[in-house]
Amino acid sequence: MRQPPEFFGEQDLDLIYIAKKLEEAKRLEAVLEEAGLDYLVEPDKYKGGLIFPSERIGAFFYVAPEQCQNARAVLKGKGYKPYDTDNP
Repeated sequence: MRQPPEFFGEQDLDLIYIAKKLEEAKRLEAVLEEAGLDYLVEPDKYKGGLIFPSERIGAFFYVAPEQCQNARAVLKGKGYKPYDTDNP
């Protein structure tokens, strides 16, 4: 379920996905809701484009550390490629 930042308190959250388009973000929210996961989604900037690199706005999805493995498995099971902190 989508939660406000206050729900997670002071804990550091794990980034699991960056949706680059609104429709992609909506589909991902439905996947996370269906799985019963608590998540935070916030707009933020990322760099995109190969020929004309630019700064863009995306929907950044976060979960609590204890839900990270499960969330990544759910995303992979639905055909999404979770954000890789070792290879962003």
